[in-house]
Amino acid sequence: MIKWNLKGKKALVTGGTKGIGEASALLLAQAGAEVMVLARSAEDIERMAAEAAKNDLSIIGKAFDMAKPQVADQIIEHVQSTWGSLDILVNNAGMNIRKPTVAYSPAEYDRIMQVNLRSVFELSQATYPMLKESKGCIVNISSVSALTHISSGSIYGMSKAAITQLTRNLSVEWAPDGIRVNAISPWYISTPLAEPVLNDPEKLKKILARTPMNRVGTAEEVAAAVLFLSLPAASYITGQCLSVDGGFMVNGY
Repeated sequence: MIKWNLKGKKALVTGGTKGIGEASALLLAQAGAEVMVLARSAEDIERMAAEAAKNDLSIIGKAFDMAKPQVADQIIEHVQSTWGSLDILVNNAGMNIRKPTVAYSPAEYDRIMQVNLRSVFELSQATYPMLKESKGCIVNISSVSALTHISSGSIYGMSKAAITQLTRNLSVEWAPDGIRVNAISPWYISTPLAEPVLNDPEKLKKILARTPMNRVGTAEEVAAAVLFLSLPAASYITGQCLSVDGGFMVNGY
């Protein structure tokens, strides 16, 4: 069933050693893909690659800081020299600083937008020639904060909303090239990024009260959506933003 596996495919996952990125990298590898993870910590990459090798999974990696301007140029050079081709790009790397809008400094604004948005835009640009050649796909990790207010901070919401719109634009612009572009919008997921909120009993109570499934999601549940959108079986799906949210976005009174 070639449509339901990724044998022979090469996948690049940013922020690939923790949370949603790690879970996505593992699932893509389990489906048969060769996976390259990018993260700031070389130690985390080495740990993940060693664990994957024990399970006969193909995961390699390289340390890059997505907060650095023009990092996409360095990444693409590494991908080209290592593989020479690419089939799947998962733009997962992200960060947040939770503050009232009036409390943000220009430096904080720049850092959040660089990691969450500019790196996504520039890496999509940089990988375009390889994805056009392979008729590949991009999966962007957005957020329900792109669609509604969730007290995550205005800059984070802005960056994720822009990712969702970028997804729509690229899906149309690059469709003639055979490139599919989709996004996933998670609600609160049990990851290191969400820990400061989920560890607060009062905040957790409010989150669960707004979630019909009455629980926080797992990184593996988001990764399952990443895997599906990356599969040949999803070949007619593009320009979509899939909420993985336990029903949060459709919850009324």
